[in-house]
Amino acid sequence: MLFKSRYYQPGSDKPFKISRSKIDLFVECERCFYLDRRLGIPRPSMPGFSLNSAVDTLLKNEFDILRKEKKPHALMKKYGIEAIPFSHPDLPKWRGDVNRFSGAAVLHKRTNLIVDGLIDDLWIDKKGEIVIVDYKSTSTEKEISLEDKYKQGYKRQVEVYQWIFRQMNFAVSKKAYFVFANAIRNNPRFDGILSFKLSIVPYVGDDRWVEDCLDRIKKTLEGDKVPQAGKDCEHCLFTSRQSRLS
Repeated sequence: MLFKSRYYQPGSDKPFKISRSKIDLFVECERCFYLDRRLGIPRPSMPGFSLNSAVDTLLKNEFDILRKEKKPHALMKKYGIEAIPFSHPDLPKWRGDVNRFSGAAVLHKRTNLIVDGLIDDLWIDKKGEIVIVDYKSTSTEKEISLEDKYKQGYKRQVEVYQWIFRQMNFAVSKKAYFVFANAIRNNPRFDGILSFKLSIVPYVGDDRWVEDCLDRIKKTLEGDKVPQAGKDCEHCLFTSRQSRLS
């Protein structure tokens, strides 16, 4: 079912894959999205965050122990969350444990776009609804919240996941959770040990924007005109300034 070409071919009847991160790119800047998915000109790559990846893996391992035991995590109890880690044969695929190019995927028939994403975790609450869970690593002395400008992408991230699993016919809770691992900076000694404080931040998602966004993505991909840059796109601002200097 997957279209093997990396870039969109206008008029093609083959499904085209759009990842959750590419949807967020479209929301941020339609021009960068078009250059990437239509013309094959991606933004400059960023180095991988290997420390964040290590924290994600350790959290998954910890929750997997309780998944087998069908027991809640102490952190869930602390925050009064009546749920346990969700078990499913496809969970390793949805998380990309074996293949990071797998993930949870659905075909949006109206646009012929395959929407996919790699989740961090799923819990199941007492009502039998799936709860989207995302792990985040940070190091800050400020109170952790979702109100920072750059964290609005976090909200869209879990909303896309909620939409995907609803299309997969799962009962999905409106409430999602972010598990934050906050690295402690003020310990008197390091001793090669990085300590973290774990917390959970809830978020009530609303995925109603996703359908309209996919329609606009399809229209943009079929167009022959490069869209205007997003008003806050630092990449487009940089390239425009560079072109004026040359």
